[in-house]
Amino acid sequence: MNTTVFAQQVEAMSERLTILYQGIDISSSLPPALLPSALKELGVASERLEVAAEMLHQQNRKLSLADQSLEAERQEHQVLLEFIPDAYLLTDAAGIIQEANSAATKLLKIPQSLLIGKSIKAFVTRETQQAFEAELQRLPQRSWKQEWQIRLQPYQSETFNASVLVEVNRQQANQPMTVRWLLRQSSDAFGGTRSDNRSQVEVSEKPENYDDLGYRLQVYHKGEIIPLNPNVIWQVRSGLVKLTTFSDKGQEVLVGLAGASAPFGSSLTALPLYQATALADTQLWCIPCNDFAASPKLKQRLLPQISQRLKQTELLLAVYGQVRVADRLESLLKLLKEEIGQPVANGTRLSVRLTHEDLANACCTTRVTITRLLSQLQQQNKLSMDSQHHIVLKA
Repeated sequence: MNTTVFAQQVEAMSERLTILYQGIDISSSLPPALLPSALKELGVASERLEVAAEMLHQQNRKLSLADQSLEAERQEHQVLLEFIPDAYLLTDAAGIIQEANSAATKLLKIPQSLLIGKSIKAFVTRETQQAFEAELQRLPQRSWKQEWQIRLQPYQSETFNASVLVEVNRQQANQPMTVRWLLRQSSDAFGGTRSDNRSQVEVSEKPENYDDLGYRLQVYHKGEIIPLNPNVIWQVRSGLVKLTTFSDKGQEVLVGLAGASAPFGSSLTALPLYQATALADTQLWCIPCNDFAASPKLKQRLLPQISQRLKQTELLLAVYGQVRVADRLESLLKLLKEEIGQPVANGTRLSVRLTHEDLANACCTTRVTITRLLSQLQQQNKLSMDSQHHIVLKA
């Protein structure tokens, strides 16, 4: 009920009660002892209603002020969004767009009124949509900012490659999860030479140089997605990087492990969807492709490592070619022993802790199957786990 109308009704009731007091007939049929008590109770009820009306009026004013404050904050928030030069979107966990700035409407070629409520997946090309959806489903388990290289399809326009910076907005316990997105065409990608844009993956730089060539080290922490710019080649100094692609059904497929000295990058693959993830704290050199093309010294250093990566890819293909999953796993463990094995007292320890999910993706099977097979190998005394859950392959 409208508080003003309620207050008016309470006031009218009070006036009628006053008239009743004044015109009361002493000869009423009510017993004389009950009449004063009844009038007193009516008066108390009237006073309480007047207090309730005043409280409602005050609460209504507070709500009105709160609405005005929220509207002012919303307008200020929108103004700040317009200062962001890149396309900005806020979506729910399913990718439904809730907010967008003007840069997003220009990039996606659609008015803001039509953009709100639309799924971000509608702007991802059909051939990469399943993989994109698979990554979207993994977002709640990842607490860090990530950068993806995807191909976008604006409304009634040509497709283009884009760098997408994505971060889950952690809400309070009872509030739904939201996701923030920054989109930019790859010609000015986040992973390029602009170091001010690397804060999204918390990159730190160290003063060490790439021998005499002047390339400084960059660090990515375990679990972080390494940005893949087509204009640069990464080379690992220390650590390990998992290189994956995605099947048509969105399943992650291991295509390589880049250890010390190994190069990788989107310019070194023909796969349309390619992702690099640090499996440990990893130091990387970032080498511009133009420098590689122009420098005989760089070619001399990198080409043997690129050749080694190709050989590793062939070995992984041989792993996938095994019919039985158990044979695939044993072949993969042998490969990992050569790539990242460290001699220990009772065998060879894999220097990086690989999850059962990682091994399952590499063997094209399920995590449950890998868990069962690893348990069997432990029972056969072919491997064990150390105190840090690293696999130790028995001699």
